[in-house]
Amino acid sequence: MVTKKPKYRVTLHPLVGVEDLPLLPEFLKNDLAKYQFVLAIEPLQTQGVPSHDLRGDLKHYRALEIDYNGVCFRLVYRVYESPTPKRVQVISFAEHDLAYERAKERC
Repeated sequence: MVTKKPKYRVTLHPLVGVEDLPLLPEFLKNDLAKYQFVLAIEPLQTQGVPSHDLRGDLKHYRALEIDYNGVCFRLVYRVYESPTPKRVQVISFAEHDLAYERAKERC
């Protein structure tokens, strides 16, 4: 199996670790590294993880769509192509509405 080389550096907003991660189910906490790797490879083509562009106050952001036990979670992020190095910043990771509320507060 060929492993793709990351093209982007992925960082977490400081409040993701403090406010978001403690509220996530263990399964999603454990999968955070997988989602970070997906974003590091290609944040616009997310390797089979559904994603979409956001609108309104979050116009320049995207979200991964993560469903777990019938609950919709969103990992909200922004892609920076320049200056180099290319990077992705994860702004929030929470249940659907809360993820968007926190992202708006953190922008």
